Amino acid sequence: MNHTQEFLQSENWLAFQTSVGRETIRFSSDDFSANGIIHQLPLVGKYLYIPRGPIVINNQQSVDNERQKENLQKLVALAKEKNAKWIRIEPKNKEILREIEEVCGGKVVQSPHTMQPKETLVMDIMKDENILLAQMKSKTRYNIRLAEKRGVNVFETREEKYIAAFLDLITATSGRKGIVSHSREYYKKFFTTLPEEMCRLFVAEYKGVTIAANIVIFYGDIVTYLHGGTADEHRDVMAPYLLQWEQIKVAKARSYHFYDFGGVKTANDRQSAMNKNDWNGITRFKAGFSPQTQSTIYPGTYDIVLDSGAYFFYNFLRHSKNIISSLNIFR
Repeated sequence: MNHTQEFLQSENWLAFQTSVGRETIRFSSDDFSANGIIHQLPLVGKYLYIPRGPIVINNQQSVDNERQKENLQKLVALAKEKNAKWIRIEPKNKEILREIEEVCGGKVVQSPHTMQPKETLVMDIMKDENILLAQMKSKTRYNIRLAEKRGVNVFETREEKYIAAFLDLITATSGRKGIVSHSREYYKKFFTTLPEEMCRLFVAEYKGVTIAANIVIFYGDIVTYLHGGTADEHRDVMAPYLLQWEQIKVAKARSYHFYDFGGVKTANDRQSAMNKNDWNGITRFKAGFSPQTQSTIYPGTYDIVLDSGAYFFYNFLRHSKNIISSLNIFR
């Protein structure tokens, strides 16, 4: 997979972030890219977030040379110009992380807050549809056929009424699962900011009612399932299975190489194992489409500390908040 084709490092993603009121930065050279978003925290100040980056371009495997050291030094200088207290990074492999640590000395620490999933499931969809179906888990294949038999209808759209239905579904899903979601206005910006050919809404209808809907991103040679919502009603018709399969089929028809299901947790490390129970259902659902595919593991989220005092205060506030929450003082 071509990791330089990261949607979260694209101009389109920066434009989206600008539309929701965030300041962005663009930093690149011939062999290095680190586009980022400025986040403002109460009391603490700003930090610069480089989602799924920095990226070494032209398939270079290492940043361990004078040119890349210079790039990192320039990135640090730019962050300081923006008064950022730290730079939050998500390098694609441990080799790049080690070399960033070497350049920045002891200032690189593991972040207390993970931004993007550390583990994702990315499926190669170049094979024939019948082969892809045959390689699925039997229950996944059965549920796809069941949804078809029950008359679930899947289609892609950008119509306002379906966007409104999606917003209702994702709000309901977040409430049902106890997940803090983005605002309705945030999700609306996907459809007003990103090009139609890049951002599509896939809808599953049953008896004329929208019961599941997903935002899907087409970028580079990867199609990414980004956000989704489902109704609590009619769960027995297995609409999410057919919805994902139809998204894969559309991606194939448009000659994309990979389909990214997003985050999973298979407990390949201790940190993943600690939260595995919360992800069991999600991981089982996604893995059913391609059980032979090994998940993609990233090193995780790290912070390049530029202001040690501000960073200490940030961690103090996080720790204090956790203690207060555990004591239920305000309940």
